Amino acid sequence: MSGIPSQGVASGMREAARALLAVLEPEQVRELRAGPDRLDTPELREWTYLPGPRPGLSTEGLDGRQREVVDALLTTAHSAAGAELVRGAIEVERHRRARAGHPGPDRYWVRLLGDPGGDEPWGWRLNGHHLAVHVLVTAAGVRVTPHFVGAEPARTGNGPRPGLRPLGPEEDLARELITSLGGTARASALFAATPPDDILTRADPFADPGLLPEGLRYDRLAPGQQRLLERLVGRYLDRAPEAYARECWSDAVRRGLGSLSFAWAGGLAPGDRHYYCVRAPDFLIEYDNTQDDGNHAHSVWRHVRHDWGTDLLRGHYTEQHF
Repeated sequence: MSGIPSQGVASGMREAARALLAVLEPEQVRELRAGPDRLDTPELREWTYLPGPRPGLSTEGLDGRQREVVDALLTTAHSAAGAELVRGAIEVERHRRARAGHPGPDRYWVRLLGDPGGDEPWGWRLNGHHLAVHVLVTAAGVRVTPHFVGAEPARTGNGPRPGLRPLGPEEDLARELITSLGGTARASALFAATPPDDILTRADPFADPGLLPEGLRYDRLAPGQQRLLERLVGRYLDRAPEAYARECWSDAVRRGLGSLSFAWAGGLAPGDRHYYCVRAPDFLIEYDNTQDDGNHAHSVWRHVRHDWGTDLLRGHYTEQHF
């Protein structure tokens, strides 16, 4: 993978955040900076992917130029593929609201933490129904987890023409992997006939891989199946800017891919209600498509050390005491 270095990503975010501040009215800036400004306060670990308001500036009342700047900021937290995924999730949410009789502007909340014009750590987040992006920036790097994307419905349209299916690759790669397994390997990966009704970690403030079933380890897979699991993990890591995705994958390789495991619950056929997860020492991935008769998907990528930029903040505050 090649892409913009971490410093370039941070610089682009800084410019986009400054541009946002420049197009907002004073009251909107106050809403944007809602809540405590210190980045390591427990309150900032509170999040949800359910409907309802959040602290911060609502995008619902923004004008066209202001929405463009918010979109530009959101794009800086993603690779090209990740930005496409997020735009797809937003489009599905528009479809859902129109179908429910509530059309209108997008309803997400943007929150700025710290000063993007200074030398101290700063961050921002964009949250709403089925979308939660959390970003932390320091001189040492960028962090973008927890990262949640959902789609209700998981697939729009029932006719011969394909509809929107933003999380389709996440589902298809995992199904290809589970159906390629046989015998004891499949028995190890399948942990339940009935899938859980949601991701198991929900909106936990701390990521805990121990909440997930153990599943089938990478080193028990055939080479082709190992490549499928690598592609599935890559689909999640590649949501992030390329430099950070490379960093996360390099860490996983250095720790040994044998520690990866994959687990599945529910039916195996397209349309069946199902769930899967990937466990690793440093991160976890979950996906469920169980609600609305298997047409309502959730997906999340969490990192044990990196969520909320914990590792970067710890390093920054430690250095300040020397």
